Amino acid sequence: MDKRNQSTVTEFLLLGFGDLHNFKILVFTVVLVIHVAALTANVLVIVLVCVTQSLHSPMYFFLSQLSLCEIVFTSNIVPTMLWLILVGHGNVSVARCICQFYFLGVPVIAQCLLLAAMSFDRQIAICRPLHYPTIMTFMHQLLMVFSCWLLGFTLTLFIYISLSKLRFCDLNTINHFFCDIAPLLQLSCSSTSSVELVTAMVAFPVILSPFIFIIGSYISIIHTILKIPSTSGRHKAFSTCSSHLIIVCTYYGTLFSIYIVPPRDNSLNVNKGLSVLYTLVTPLFNPLIYSLRNQDIRNAVYKYMQSFRLWKVVL
Repeated sequence: MDKRNQSTVTEFLLLGFGDLHNFKILVFTVVLVIHVAALTANVLVIVLVCVTQSLHSPMYFFLSQLSLCEIVFTSNIVPTMLWLILVGHGNVSVARCICQFYFLGVPVIAQCLLLAAMSFDRQIAICRPLHYPTIMTFMHQLLMVFSCWLLGFTLTLFIYISLSKLRFCDLNTINHFFCDIAPLLQLSCSSTSSVELVTAMVAFPVILSPFIFIIGSYISIIHTILKIPSTSGRHKAFSTCSSHLIIVCTYYGTLFSIYIVPPRDNSLNVNKGLSVLYTLVTPLFNPLIYSLRNQDIRNAVYKYMQSFRLWKVVL
């Protein structure tokens, strides 16, 4: 194709969910309520871990960072989703679109690594309890968390730089509610081989390696738990990591469904549905799972609720 006849694209048209007609306000309200609830739940987890002495342990420190990932992720995607629900579709600049993908990739990578760090913490706590205090020191926790975030920002930057070098011309329509990498590659009128190579070199090791590590950790954990003679002892040991296991299954199940499973004819609508689940429900689901299944967090919430009631009585 003659490049002189191609018009350079400076903006993309996000189609969002199309025209929702009379359901626009209802859908907007539901999405907004879920988003606010998710933000509130994750902020509450971070605050509780910071101010409650009984929650100053590696497991809860990693959990607070997991909540921070969810806050960064949803705050990047949901405002655009709400805007598109109201207006039906909207324009976004190419630079802003690529930037949105960058802040999508950072928490995704960080969360994959944090889930692996949490499985390592549970493995040491159950399989090597006597060495736990010397292995999971506060400095080691900080180093692990810093590494997760650093790799998230750094590795996603490589993809961001390669995406920034792409040319976009003529076609500018993205049938989605945020800027993901697949539609960006489809719309590019320049070679995408370098982007695909960089993405593969980053995504497969960073997403699959933690998942394989988590599986290996749980094989070791289950093997150790089965050696515990008492039923109550086995139940207590497994209950300390059951919440993490549920979150791992939910997170990786959705992630693989969106990015790993080969596309089908109706994959676009399915992908949108899974992306809504991944963007709205999962960030709310994670803190609720830990809150409902964890006695320490429930006690901390109850303690501060009681303190708040006493404070209101005094006033």
